[in-house]
Amino acid sequence: MARNKFDVDERLESQFSFDHIKRLARYLIPFKWLMLLTIGLMLLTSVLNMLAPIITREAIDVRLPARDMRGILILGAILVVIYLINAIIVKFRMRAMATVGQNLVANLRRDIFEHLQELPFDFYDSRPHGKILVRVINYVNSINNLLTGGLINLITDLFTVIVVMLLMFSLSLELSIVMLCGVVVFSGIIFAMKNRQRRVWQDYSAKQSNLNAYIHESICGIKVTQSFSREKENQRIFETQCENVRSSYMKAKIIDICNWPMVETISTITTCAVFLIGGANLLNGGGITAGTLVAFVGYVNLFWTPVLSLCNYYNQLINTAAYLERIFEVMDTPALVTDKPGAVEMPPIEGRVDFKNVTFAYEEGVDILKGLSFSADKGQTIAVVGPTGAGKTTIINLLSRFYDIQGGEILIDGENITKYTLNSLRSQVGVMLQDTFIFSGTVMDNIRYGRLDATDEEVIAAAKTVCAHEFIETLENGYYTEVNERGSRLSVGQRQLISFARALLADPRILILDEATSSIDTRTEQALQLGLNRLLAGRTSFVIAHRLSTIRGADCIMYIDGGRIVESGTHEELMAKKGAYYSLCTSQYELN
Repeated sequence: MARNKFDVDERLESQFSFDHIKRLARYLIPFKWLMLLTIGLMLLTSVLNMLAPIITREAIDVRLPARDMRGILILGAILVVIYLINAIIVKFRMRAMATVGQNLVANLRRDIFEHLQELPFDFYDSRPHGKILVRVINYVNSINNLLTGGLINLITDLFTVIVVMLLMFSLSLELSIVMLCGVVVFSGIIFAMKNRQRRVWQDYSAKQSNLNAYIHESICGIKVTQSFSREKENQRIFETQCENVRSSYMKAKIIDICNWPMVETISTITTCAVFLIGGANLLNGGGITAGTLVAFVGYVNLFWTPVLSLCNYYNQLINTAAYLERIFEVMDTPALVTDKPGAVEMPPIEGRVDFKNVTFAYEEGVDILKGLSFSADKGQTIAVVGPTGAGKTTIINLLSRFYDIQGGEILIDGENITKYTLNSLRSQVGVMLQDTFIFSGTVMDNIRYGRLDATDEEVIAAAKTVCAHEFIETLENGYYTEVNERGSRLSVGQRQLISFARALLADPRILILDEATSSIDTRTEQALQLGLNRLLAGRTSFVIAHRLSTIRGADCIMYIDGGRIVESGTHEELMAKKGAYYSLCTSQYELN
């Protein structure tokens, strides 16, 4: 799969098989009785339609020679009734299949989204998000008709083809063999085109995914685009991606539309052959009557109509195969961090944390942490500092089990964290990240995000603790002010304060602050520190920060470099050592 590139086609890691179709068909099980009823009714219409040529033969060979007008009128009335019944059943089928189709799409999309919630950070870090969105929305929509109306038509058309063939054989073996010759030629051409057709639709789906990825990236970065006046260049890239989608679609569609002329050509040739051979037989007194010939030609038309429909369904199956491959590729991506067998709910914890000889690597052979060991007692504040890429954020990601370690142990209150379910673990570990995310909705909803049962008073109390209450009150509707997606109406510092209140409201026993005050001005930070001092009392907390004012009061400061603890101690102890931490502090003072 393409990694973080909107202009690189995705390459499937698994090939399509009909197991994908079987897997998709499972989504129809809840609607099996409605499907069976619809299939039964459609089979009834097929049987009624097959009576039309027989009725026509009866009128030509029997009623007309006998000048039986009453009989002809009765036969005409029967045909009218057949067409009315067909119209009623078709209307029912359309409504029933619309119900089944939309429910199928909703259930499939629900399962994809549910699985996406469980996938690790690495899955999202290694893919353009637009290429994930296109699977959940566009590709699922594209398969709506495959197993709903298409499946019903497939069954009824197969039934029609088989019964019509039997009826044609009962009328004339010689003319039926002529028909079979046309079927053999047509089938050979269709299967010869199968692989080519699948490849071009795979290419189209890849180009469509690229376009979606670029649109998503462009919208997210629109402020940067306008700041650097990149509009024209971005428009050029967009038009290139659109042209790639258009050209790949046209290539795929050209192959698709070849099927209809082939059916028309072969059906016309076979019909002409039937007329010639049947007419010669009729003129030579070979046993075929005029009514039989007309009835057989009627069945020829009844035969090629479902064959064309089957051909279209086959095309749809091949086309949709490209989408199914990508949908199930996502659904089959393993959730690497899951509850271990026998995992139990984590009881209320005190907050002691131990890392014992922890080894971790994002990529095999490139260790980020190398035998890391440390302990944090209940209620302690541990500050983690060091150069970029040293492994600071990795430590807190491992504590929350966003990733699993390759070696060693991580313990909370003396128990390995893998013993507990992920939900119960993370519910007692609050995380405030540097990259804050504000959801669309009210300020109240955003703070309450991690604890839905919190009262308005508790939300306000949390906001006051982190000094967010003052600015929230100045908003047009206070806590009920609607904020846009990503909080674009708020400043960066305001977004961080709201995100901080969200983490505090969850009342975690272990609190993690990853550059939590990086976007807060000094005045606000001073006020915030007062609230933090009250909050951190009795909690175990890990603070990653570059501002010395944020970390100098920590019970222990760990300087991380190269995946190891270079030195640790209080601010005063480390300054006295005049080592790595001392150099960090003095360089920061020099910059200031």
